[in-house]
Amino acid sequence: MRALDPQVVDAVWKTIDPLISAIPDDHPLGCHRRRISDRLCFWGILIRLVTGSSWVTVEAILERRVSDTTLRSRRDEWVTAGVFDSVRDEAVAAYDRIVGLDLSEVALDGSIHKAPCGGAGTGKSPVDRAKLGWKWSIATDANGIPLGWAIDGANRSDAKLLEPTLNEVARVGLHLDIETLHLDRGYDFPKIRTQLASMGLDDLNIQKRKARGAPYKKRPMRLGLRWVVEGTNSWLSNYGRLRRNTDRNNEHRHAQLCLVTTLLITAKLIDWRDRWSPESRPIR
Repeated sequence: MRALDPQVVDAVWKTIDPLISAIPDDHPLGCHRRRISDRLCFWGILIRLVTGSSWVTVEAILERRVSDTTLRSRRDEWVTAGVFDSVRDEAVAAYDRIVGLDLSEVALDGSIHKAPCGGAGTGKSPVDRAKLGWKWSIATDANGIPLGWAIDGANRSDAKLLEPTLNEVARVGLHLDIETLHLDRGYDFPKIRTQLASMGLDDLNIQKRKARGAPYKKRPMRLGLRWVVEGTNSWLSNYGRLRRNTDRNNEHRHAQLCLVTTLLITAKLIDWRDRWSPESRPIR
């Protein structure tokens, strides 16, 4: 997986490192245990995110150089300091500056995943025999770059998460540049269209729902450009910690989405940088 590529890891760490407040290690007697390096903790958090392993398993993978308690506390420190939000915003801004976000076609959809330990922001999954799960609703540009998301329980309808998702896109100042918004039939309601019009989104491509009482007719599915957000959901689902989440707080799930988005964008920017290198040319 590209998330564990040394180039990607080093690039993301160089962005995160300046955002972490330095804690002085100045015990007067100098006999206490030294603070574990932030770089090692970042590597442990990344392993857990990619593999979906428990904290205890990550501790074993790292040969006991850092405890599971230290990994959790360091993650919480960075969440409180807003490190993950900052690095995600910087990654999106960097992609927009270097490659350019394509907001002519924006797709939005939700994705449901397992959350067996429950906690805030989980609910009974309608697609997994009412087992506990969580959902993210995400908006992407025409190339699948995540622009913003909202998270909630698996039982929350996509239509209820539409406004918070677009509000997150508006937070970074991108909503005014959206030309066409692509949605599936779960958003095909007059109320949704009115809501979107009030936000200045008039050019909509929404899959039509079957009229109530109308006979069923097998028709070809018209995806429009919604396949783009489906592809992004597949990218995100490759991460074990997102696919089966055992955290019990929304802030931890949000931080994971921030880090995954940063990793995806960083990998794309590296490919963009190397697009003319001999190694990137196809073998004829």
